[in-house]
Amino acid sequence: MVTLSKIYTRTGDGGETGIGDGSRVSKLDARIVAGGSVDEANTHIGLAIAHGAESALAAVLTTIQQRLFDLGADITCPWDPDAKEDFCPRMAPRHTEWLEQQIDALNARLQPLQSFILPGGSPAAAHLHTARSVCRRAELDVLQFAQKTSINPHIAVYLNRLSDFLFVAARCSNNDGQDDVLWEPDKTTDS
Repeated sequence: MVTLSKIYTRTGDGGETGIGDGSRVSKLDARIVAGGSVDEANTHIGLAIAHGAESALAAVLTTIQQRLFDLGADITCPWDPDAKEDFCPRMAPRHTEWLEQQIDALNARLQPLQSFILPGGSPAAAHLHTARSVCRRAELDVLQFAQKTSINPHIAVYLNRLSDFLFVAARCSNNDGQDDVLWEPDKTTDS
């Protein structure tokens, strides 16, 4: 359990922050950038819940928010796949498998897409689309970080699947896709 009795510490005033093993890195480090993008995606999920996501979906989204905190901890803690003991929460295939089950359950409510859709619709759907786009950026930030440092490979997989889940959840939040805003390509030609 984490105990936070004091919110400001002044230890980050010089542009550095602590990571899971107690060492300090620049706040511009790829690890911190990736963690910030994950936090931003989590925030938009919270906004979707606050803006009317149906109760069953809100419960799933709350579970995802919990897992994103685990994922953030996983990013923050240096990865050693050979470590005998690891006190950091780690993403595992079961987390992605659970997301896939949630996608399948939601997708069963939807008609197949006949067009791309624009991000928007209901307030909850709009926030889920925003969370989806931030989640895609978080995945890219994690992949950039992974080019420099060994990380848990399940992190990027989870984020990839999460963006798929958020897309389907946004459609469900638009009256099971009936209120999706369809893309209408401009078919005029300039001469």
